[in-house]
Amino acid sequence: MKQILSITRKELEGYFGSPLAIIFLGTFLAVVLFTFFTVEKFFARGIADVRPMFQWLPILLIFLLAALTMRQWSDEKRSGSIEILLTMPVSRFQLVMGKFLAVMAFIGLALLLTLPIPITVSRLGNLDWGPVAGGYLAAFLMAGAYAAIGLFISSRTDNQIVALISTMIVGGLFYLVGTRSVTDFFNGSLSNLFWAIGTGSRFESIERGVIDLRDLVYYLSLTGIFLLLNTLSLDMPRWSKKQKAYRVKSLISAGLIGFNLLAVNVWMYPLHGLRLDLTESKEYTISQVTKDLITNLDEPLLIRAYISKETHPLLAPLGPQVEDMIREYEIASNGMVQAEVLDPLDDPEAEAEANNTYGIKPSPFQVTGKNETSIINSYFDILIRYGDQSVTLGYGDLIEIVQSSGSAEVKLRNLEYDLDKAIKKVLYGFQSVDSVLAALEDPVHLTFYVTPDMLPEELAANVDVVKSAAENIAETSNGKLVFEMIDPDAAGSSVTRDNLIQNLQLQPFALSLYSDKSFFMHLVLQHGEETKVIYPIDEGLTTANVHKLVEEAIKQTSTGFLKVVGYWHQDLSPTTDMFGQTIQAISSYDTLAKTLGSEYTVQSVDLTSGSVPTEVDVLVMIAPQGLDDLELFAVDQFLMRGGSLVIADSNYKAGIDPYYGGLSLMPVEGGMKDMLSYYGIDVSDAVVLDTQNEPFPVYVSRDVNGTTVQEIQYISYPFYPDIRAAGMNTKSSITSNLSAVTMNWASPVTLNAEKNANRETETLLYSSADSWTLDNPNIQPDFTTYPETGFEVSETKQAYPLAVAVKGVFNSYFTDKPSPFEAKATEEADSNDTAIQQEAPASTAESYYTRIDQSPDTARIVVFGSATFIDDFVFDISSSTSQDRYLNSLQFFQNAVDWTVEDSDLLTIRSKGSQTRVLDELDENQENFWEMLNYGVALFVLIGIFITWQYDKRHEKPLSLIPREKLDKGGRS
Repeated sequence: MKQILSITRKELEGYFGSPLAIIFLGTFLAVVLFTFFTVEKFFARGIADVRPMFQWLPILLIFLLAALTMRQWSDEKRSGSIEILLTMPVSRFQLVMGKFLAVMAFIGLALLLTLPIPITVSRLGNLDWGPVAGGYLAAFLMAGAYAAIGLFISSRTDNQIVALISTMIVGGLFYLVGTRSVTDFFNGSLSNLFWAIGTGSRFESIERGVIDLRDLVYYLSLTGIFLLLNTLSLDMPRWSKKQKAYRVKSLISAGLIGFNLLAVNVWMYPLHGLRLDLTESKEYTISQVTKDLITNLDEPLLIRAYISKETHPLLAPLGPQVEDMIREYEIASNGMVQAEVLDPLDDPEAEAEANNTYGIKPSPFQVTGKNETSIINSYFDILIRYGDQSVTLGYGDLIEIVQSSGSAEVKLRNLEYDLDKAIKKVLYGFQSVDSVLAALEDPVHLTFYVTPDMLPEELAANVDVVKSAAENIAETSNGKLVFEMIDPDAAGSSVTRDNLIQNLQLQPFALSLYSDKSFFMHLVLQHGEETKVIYPIDEGLTTANVHKLVEEAIKQTSTGFLKVVGYWHQDLSPTTDMFGQTIQAISSYDTLAKTLGSEYTVQSVDLTSGSVPTEVDVLVMIAPQGLDDLELFAVDQFLMRGGSLVIADSNYKAGIDPYYGGLSLMPVEGGMKDMLSYYGIDVSDAVVLDTQNEPFPVYVSRDVNGTTVQEIQYISYPFYPDIRAAGMNTKSSITSNLSAVTMNWASPVTLNAEKNANRETETLLYSSADSWTLDNPNIQPDFTTYPETGFEVSETKQAYPLAVAVKGVFNSYFTDKPSPFEAKATEEADSNDTAIQQEAPASTAESYYTRIDQSPDTARIVVFGSATFIDDFVFDISSSTSQDRYLNSLQFFQNAVDWTVEDSDLLTIRSKGSQTRVLDELDENQENFWEMLNYGVALFVLIGIFITWQYDKRHEKPLSLIPREKLDKGGRS
């Protein structure tokens, strides 16, 4: 080992004993910095990662290693010193390893000098250091392979230029053979073989933060093979015809070693799961939530990937990732998941089944070849089947496209999340109430608390109906549901009114608005720790109604069913102004509905009946406006029953001004402002403006040689507050996994401390400290009046809350208020005939009976101060400026819905998704400062190396490769 280190030191002194080291390092660093900041437009990308640097390293290292190794052996041959080296008491292998370690030490220093780049990125954004560590490891291993190649080629020539060019060619071939431009010319196994040989394609896996043992073995094997060839190359000159046995022995030994290195790679290639996920959120490792989901299946689950071998070049690298992931599911499921990957184009029967049974069709992709453009029909779909339920995921459901430096990068969006979401859908669709009850260890308790003597005449018949239906359910449940009826007013009853009010938080119904008499008619389902209250208080109740109510309660307290999202949004039909002009609505919320539908059962809700369907778990309200008291009563009573509300509220709506034709904000009438204020959540009439914002595209006219040209420019738009990590509640599960959210035309949302004293509250988002508000704002920029910002700027600036979440007990908004049913009946009586008027008292009485005055402590409300941040109209604008940035808004809303239905599993898995880690907002001067700082650090280090070289040159000491103990007194060997 001492001889190896002596050779290493000698070679390093050779590098740093001349200006070569500074030239090589300086050129390498300059090119790396230039490509990262200028070519890849780091600040324009706005993403806090260093992948652009690592994407260039496989190419840059070829040139650097070729330059470093070109003189290692060729210079020794040219000068004749090779004979001296070979006659020293040092083995050929030690000579090779000494020079190899010198090259690797130099490369290690070169990579170390690039560390200011990730350090800079970490200062400007939330950098994930896992992929950075993986990238440096991959770069070092790949450099080792290139170094071994360069040393071998240098040993075969005495011309440095020939060695330089040959090394670049061979290293370039190893890189190119795995690129898409080469693998796309071949199909099937041959394409996979070239991909496996390529140094760059192997680099991609480790670079993204996943250390695969197969990739490590590949680089080490490639390095070992060429170091072995280098050793043989040095040993060959002393082979003579008389040493035939030695020559054969050397060749056989080298051949066996090389064969074993190749065999290890072939043997390991099919193996999956031999990897380490370095990413912060373990993006490429299936979570415990997923393992729990797939190990508790009652029947086998099929995950089948239909992936064509001949497909679009951008989709081809994703196929192995899909296969790896579903194999991980198969391994983790203990045999409950069957994973399959097949190409329907090679199997007509499988293709017919995919087309006819599951509706999976091939997708046409346009592929540009060398001389022509063609259309390829291929498959990139996943089928999940459980029992008789199935869900399919197309390529559009699985991938996302990221634009970078004029090119498009296609990657899997969040495969585990998409798979788990589909598995839940088929699993819960296959479940029935009977199967849930049968799987329970302890029975469900259904208790009917009723005071028959105090019931109004209209509801007396409901007692027998409820009792009959509940007893029927209990009889058919095989002891899994226990029914009991209790009258708290009965003498000697074990349960009193006080017990119900204090322990179960049940509030009796008043006989009339001003009566002091009340009654109980509550059906309580207790399922483990979950409690659900059912109110069988509708007139004309039937046993079928009771069956449905009980089944819905069981579903809502179980984990084996899809939750139901009630969906209500503003009326989007055209309206007419006072002059008879038609005003078209520009808003739509189809993207949000589709997104929620991928995880939940989404059901449109009509509130005009005064009630929300009992099967609804959470009520989503988008831009509430034009609501009458009866519709507000429906929302209020849904909350009082323990339901959850997610409200995207605003006191303004975006629209086209009918007079000026431009975009404007118009006040909203008939919203939920007063009701929310009663609940302790205040939505301001003002709109927030923020200097930290998302740009807005506007048309600008330019004069070009007398011709007016219109072009789109992006201006700073304060009405689009850009909320970054500093403005998010990192302790909340709703926002903890978000990188950024834009709240378009948002109003401040504040919590009333007194009203929320006994509730759990969270402020989810804040604007930046450089924010201000305007009342009745003009959202069109006026750079004539306000040349700097285009808008009026207030002198008082502060951070404003833009979204809140509240959980706890709420009192009814309609307590001590006239019944909305009575108002409706009176209105109908006035507008129709007296027959309706005679029916009004029944409706009036009904309203007194059915009002619930207090919610349980499980009730939840989430309020966003913007209704436009999930508007398709805004998404179209946002996608033109920041690609898929608008997806953060959808994820934010999804997280809120997950929180209200307490679906922590989806929140956990979604948080693992490949997050867009954005940079902090910087102006041009700040960007220039950080870029110049990196160049300055590199220059400073190079100057330090130069000074060190000058010092060492003056204090140079002779170096001997021969150990001191092998020298005689005269210094001879």
